[in-house]
Amino acid sequence: MGYDAVLFDHDGVLVEVTTQATHLDGARAAFEAVGVGDPDEADVEALSIGVTPDQLHEVCGRYDVDPTVFWYHRDQITADGQYEEMRAGQKTPYSDLGALADLPVPLGVVSSNQRTTVAFSLAYFDMERHFETMEARDPTVDSLHRKKPNPHYVERALDDLNATDALFVGDSESDVVAAERAGIESAFIRRPHRAETDLSVTPDYEIDGLAEIPELL
Repeated sequence: MGYDAVLFDHDGVLVEVTTQATHLDGARAAFEAVGVGDPDEADVEALSIGVTPDQLHEVCGRYDVDPTVFWYHRDQITADGQYEEMRAGQKTPYSDLGALADLPVPLGVVSSNQRTTVAFSLAYFDMERHFETMEARDPTVDSLHRKKPNPHYVERALDDLNATDALFVGDSESDVVAAERAGIESAFIRRPHRAETDLSVTPDYEIDGLAEIPELL
């Protein structure tokens, strides 16, 4: 209680999640961009979403591909795919976004998605006006080390807002853990894609939608 800011994950909290097909197509196209025409499908899947630095180096090593070059292509192509999903109406804001206007504290976005993708989304859907800061990944291999549950981007957002006692609203275990590591509380939002998710961590709150957040403040 008495929070001085609220932070939000982007995908699965503010806007719908990206389709698995777009992630897979992005990884497959990245292989093609570095001269690998027929990668193993398991490797395509491994580098499609939730990629760790170890996975990236291991898979790229099998194909004698520079991880830095591969990741640049993978991030750019996947970002382009997400732009297309947004323009096509396949990846849109959730209907309860209006609840943000009722929150009396500064708001920020913290995402493990690409910075360019999140910035595009906030502008395209006219969400920028709600938020005073946005922290997300650059298209570099080093950025993979800073993804949640690493609290790096959460802590940067807290610094941006000069906040010390914030609430972080997310839809994954990594969001809950990142909040805990940053020393703030968390609210796990059970969007439809998380309705049946069993958590191995304990958030401070569980909510069904953004309209419940004003009561927490």
